[in-house]
Amino acid sequence: MNRIIIVLLFFLTGLTAIAKPRPNVIIIYADDLGYGDLSCYGSTKLLTPNLDRFAVNGLRFTHAHTTSATCTPSRYGLMTGQYPWRKQGTGVLPGDAALIVPTDKITLPKVFQKAGYKTGIVGKWHLGLGDEIEKDWNGEIVPGPNEVGFDYSFIFPATADRVPTVFIENHKVIGLDENDKIEVDYKNKIGTEPSGQEDEDLLKMPSSIHHGHENTIINGVGRIGYMKGGKMARWTDEEVSLSFLTKAKAFIDENKSKPFFLYFSLTEPHVPRVPATIFKGKSGLGYRGDVILQLDWTVGEIMKELEYLKLDKNTLVIFTSDNGPVLDDGYRDGAVTKQNGHTPAGVLRGGKYSIFEAGTRVPMIVRWPGKIKGGTSSAVISQIDFLASFANNFGIPVVNNEAGDSENHWDAIIGKTQKGRTFLIEHAGTLAIVKDEMKYISPSDGQAYYELTNTESGLSPQDQLYNLRNDIGEKNNIATNFPGKVAELKLLLEKVKAGK
Repeated sequence: MNRIIIVLLFFLTGLTAIAKPRPNVIIIYADDLGYGDLSCYGSTKLLTPNLDRFAVNGLRFTHAHTTSATCTPSRYGLMTGQYPWRKQGTGVLPGDAALIVPTDKITLPKVFQKAGYKTGIVGKWHLGLGDEIEKDWNGEIVPGPNEVGFDYSFIFPATADRVPTVFIENHKVIGLDENDKIEVDYKNKIGTEPSGQEDEDLLKMPSSIHHGHENTIINGVGRIGYMKGGKMARWTDEEVSLSFLTKAKAFIDENKSKPFFLYFSLTEPHVPRVPATIFKGKSGLGYRGDVILQLDWTVGEIMKELEYLKLDKNTLVIFTSDNGPVLDDGYRDGAVTKQNGHTPAGVLRGGKYSIFEAGTRVPMIVRWPGKIKGGTSSAVISQIDFLASFANNFGIPVVNNEAGDSENHWDAIIGKTQKGRTFLIEHAGTLAIVKDEMKYISPSDGQAYYELTNTESGLSPQDQLYNLRNDIGEKNNIATNFPGKVAELKLLLEKVKAGK
């Protein structure tokens, strides 16, 4: 009898596996990549052949969004399934910030853990580390990515323009010399190393004025924040991307015989843009163009690794970005002077930091050979929905209203339907709501134009309403012509804010 029961259990397990295929999953997350930065999205000045091939064999989305127009909040939404504007302290974080992702609630990587996956993050984190701002960088740094659902982590803490400029692998800084302790301070100068304010002649990449990159100089690049010590542990900018790629490929190889989830969080094309030597000058569009070519090559290398290990047909890969593009974000690196007609936002208005569409509408391509047909999807998708979508597909319950803003749109993600969200919330200095291609932007007394980054913020003290179906560039504010639609969308937005 026991043997019969065992055989029956194996049979039922097999049926479950057939009913719910569980592919390996990789999310490749670019940093500040715009809607118009890829040739498969219309770029003619910048060609990205690897992502073009990826798009030909995958599903290319034209209405995919982050929750926010800057990196920390959009990453928070991706990880938690909660709008970042619901929680204080989810703005762009300094490099010494405490962890803002809850360790006691469901997260995207925990969904995969519950489904039996090995989970890993390689790349940029920027969601804080430890319980306090002041932390010991020379011992175990907890909590962090491992405590929110990643079995393996290889990260740098925030962004490449912020200290500390070190890699952290599973709680510990890599290559640390015990006799050269790391110290970090974001308020007061520490140590005797040169700074961008006092030693500008030592910079190999001059900083723009008033962007904050005038603190400790590391590898010839001025950073935000002060750092002393840890000289053997500091990475070299030209090698960061290759280091992340090497670790990502190693994670794939080590877990090739079991289901795995890899969150591969790239640093390109975020500042400081310091491409590997083989990419310098290759784009003709300055260092920003060069690092996008480097990004494209990196994606190609990941796909080659999957093919080499014969994992490509059983791996769902999502490529997307954390927010829209910015050219001048703190360094004089040729992004502006060598733009040469390239339009990072494509047909959209605004960019990073903006409530206009280019702030949150980003490239998104999903590839799963044999399961997803190549083509284009106009489904409205938010990255906040990844959590609920994968949880639903795996049969993982999300309880106690955790990830309450995340919706299940699995069928849209894999191309079974072109119907996604019925409405979408965007976030950048204020909130906007999109429903049936009508977009309402809440009034704000913020700056209409950010001079530091040469970006239209989209903020206005007046109601704004745009018909994205025939005015995707948001050129004509039609709020006064349609007061009823303004009232309707304003009421719906208030209900979402109230959690109704």
